[in-house]
Amino acid sequence: MRTSTTYLKHPPGYRFRPPWYSRPQFYIPVAIIAALAIAFAAYTSILVADLKTQAQTFDLNKLEQMESASVILDRKGKIFGQIYVENRDTVPYDQLPRDLINAVVAVEDAKFYRHHGYDLMGIVRAALKNFTAGHVRQGASTITQQLARNSFSLKQKTFRRKLLEVFLARRIEEQFGKQKIMELYLNRIYFGGGLYGAEAAARGYFGKPAREMSLAECATLAGLIKSPNRLSPWSDGAASLEARNYALDRMRDLDLISREQCAKARAEQIAVGSRQNAQGQTYAVDYIRQQVIAAVGWDRAMNEGFRIKTTIDVDLQKVAEDSLRANLDRIEKHPDYNHKTYAEYAVTFRKAKANGTMTNQPAPEYLQGAVIGVDNATGDILVLVGGRDFEHNQYDRALQARRPAGTAMLPLVYAAAFEKGMFPGALVEDSPLDNRAVMIGGTTGILGEWGPESAENRYEGAMTARQALSKSKDGAAVRIGMSAGIDSVLQLCSTAGIRSPLRPYPATFLGSSEITLSELALAYTIFPNGGWRPNAPHILERIEEKDGTLVWDAKQDRTRKTVVKPETAYEVHSCLIDALQSGTGKAAYTEFGLKKMPAAGKTGTAYDFTDALFAGYDSNFTCVVWTGFDRPQTIYRGAFGRELALPVWVDIMNAAAQQYPPSEIRQPPNLNEVEICWRSGLLATDKCYDAVKSGSGDAVQRRTTYMELATSGQAPTESCNVHGEPRTRLVRDLPPSDLPRAALAVDPSEVTPVPVRNPTLLADKDPYNSLKPTLKPEPTPEPEVQTAENQKIKNGTDGSQATSTPVGASDLSRPPASAGEPGSEPSKQTPESIVPIRKAIPVEPQDKAPVEIRRAQPVKPLDQESAEEKLLKYATPAPSDLDE
Repeated sequence: MRTSTTYLKHPPGYRFRPPWYSRPQFYIPVAIIAALAIAFAAYTSILVADLKTQAQTFDLNKLEQMESASVILDRKGKIFGQIYVENRDTVPYDQLPRDLINAVVAVEDAKFYRHHGYDLMGIVRAALKNFTAGHVRQGASTITQQLARNSFSLKQKTFRRKLLEVFLARRIEEQFGKQKIMELYLNRIYFGGGLYGAEAAARGYFGKPAREMSLAECATLAGLIKSPNRLSPWSDGAASLEARNYALDRMRDLDLISREQCAKARAEQIAVGSRQNAQGQTYAVDYIRQQVIAAVGWDRAMNEGFRIKTTIDVDLQKVAEDSLRANLDRIEKHPDYNHKTYAEYAVTFRKAKANGTMTNQPAPEYLQGAVIGVDNATGDILVLVGGRDFEHNQYDRALQARRPAGTAMLPLVYAAAFEKGMFPGALVEDSPLDNRAVMIGGTTGILGEWGPESAENRYEGAMTARQALSKSKDGAAVRIGMSAGIDSVLQLCSTAGIRSPLRPYPATFLGSSEITLSELALAYTIFPNGGWRPNAPHILERIEEKDGTLVWDAKQDRTRKTVVKPETAYEVHSCLIDALQSGTGKAAYTEFGLKKMPAAGKTGTAYDFTDALFAGYDSNFTCVVWTGFDRPQTIYRGAFGRELALPVWVDIMNAAAQQYPPSEIRQPPNLNEVEICWRSGLLATDKCYDAVKSGSGDAVQRRTTYMELATSGQAPTESCNVHGEPRTRLVRDLPPSDLPRAALAVDPSEVTPVPVRNPTLLADKDPYNSLKPTLKPEPTPEPEVQTAENQKIKNGTDGSQATSTPVGASDLSRPPASAGEPGSEPSKQTPESIVPIRKAIPVEPQDKAPVEIRRAQPVKPLDQESAEEKLLKYATPAPSDLDE
């Protein structure tokens, strides 16, 4: 019997399904993932190989090649500035404080001494914290990675850059030890405020080298690394303090410091220095930078970290900067000062800087000042202040600006005259002078409209050259300059070191031509040096490597340029002593506190009070101070050099005398003392007396002589012709037929004199109040006892002829003080004796007739002019009766 087989059959509608692993829904994604994994592995392998290869291309020697700031040292070795692209000063590991290293490790890389360049767990941990916080709270880069990034400018924010950084850090760890890596790191990283490296940051923020920093200061630097500009003490003091405390807490948690040390450091108040002082950008530093670049080139100057030795005295420099700033602030508070002030501009400057609109900020228009001081013997620049604020404007007014020196030019004019044979006792005329011969401020009126350096503007008639210089008499100066000759004066100025072009007109005698402050200082050195000057001012001495290797040395040019004879230099010097002690600069002693020292100087005021100067010196040091505006304009009426520039000069000279004690300037042996009658400028006789009234009203005889300096060729050979010299009277008493006389051009008996119909006519502008008449002294009473008929003195006065006795000379009978000076009796003048003076009224031009334009004709030297062409003459005045 056959058994039947039964087969299972799928129910109707059943569909066959393959196993899950053979389904496309499984193996296709798996295949894709596998393919991607294989591709990723291949890519990663290629990438790793590529990054390793790229990491090998970096030259690790560049880790030690950092741009280092060149340090500027003054003449005593003190640091006062730097030259840099990056303000950095590299130091070895042993010069870095242990507290700073521990603070940096605690804040930036706690596993620095345990990892090999990167920290995978740290990267994961930082990623989780940043993800949880929702922002970047913690960095994942190790110190070695940061060193790699900063050294090779790996700044791109990409995954590839991060991996390259890791491989490069690994290579650095294989090449260098941990100490070397920390040294390179702390010398390279940025600490904010333009400071690179720990040494520069320590000096910039705290004014000390890194090795002297305290624990709190070390924590401050470590705390600001992650955001240098935002956490800088100069930017946000509160944020910087918080970052410091965080660094201290991290050091405590890692047992790098004790809790007591942490608490003490948190309580410490840190003194942070000025940002401007740290950057050290001043006019002196900028000029030194230019000189260094010219000597060694831009790249070497900025990057190689030289030691630059200069001639600057940093102590005197600070005195000059502080004094100039304080006195300019004082001047701006003067009631008549109506210009913009420094404080007003500083407000707008800070706003523009904060808003990023510095390109639209105008140049400063407030009152400026400048100072330069040089060593008389070498030309070393000890002081250089080119303006009020280098950040506001970098224009150096001490070296670049050409401004009128005003009456500070007079000593050079007198030196030219003394070279030609005049001596300080010669008589010159201080009286009105036609301004067409000088053209100061216009072409009309009289020279008095330009005025001397005194609010009391009076002419004093005949006086000695010594008096004229010490009182800064302009009319007398022009006459002396014309007597010496324009060419002679210009030649002397050029030889003295003034290279700026001087106009060949008499106005140059009064300082109308523009020169630089450094040129004037160099020219003034001829007086303390006995007639010679150094070759040129200089500021750079040596440039050395850090190890002392010489890179550049200034050629020590010790050549001396002889300008005038020693006798001439000392004569002018003695007059400038009088100018400082009893002339226009006497306020130096009476008001501003100049110490007793052998010093001399001359004030300088330009036309219409646009520039105020003072130039002076002692045996070692010459200093010139200037105040004025960049765009010339009147400072205020009465802004004389003795009020604006002299106080600054006094402060600097007092400080210089403490460090470089001056000595007396020796008188040349060929310069003799001669007894002169100041009434005539000739040799004194036993009859040189004036009859004056005593305090009781009695007539007494007063000696009118003093001891003056002169060489044998300068000294007068004739005796006084005012006080009854017999030889002079003999000549006067002879009849005309006995002596030959020059024929007159016209016969006076046939020519009718032209009387003066109108008073003196002045120009419309008279800034110096020159409407005052010539000071006319009252006649002296007749003495009761006469030695001769010619003893009768009609032009003797108690004023207008004072002079100072030269240094080292004995005063036999010092001339009386001039009118207006303390101790002198004012001369009495009746209203009838004063000639009225009127001002010219400007005339409106006519529409129908063209306006005639007159041009000034250059005045030739005296030896090239005819007698009719000469406008100015110098001669010793003959005795006359002032009352006639």
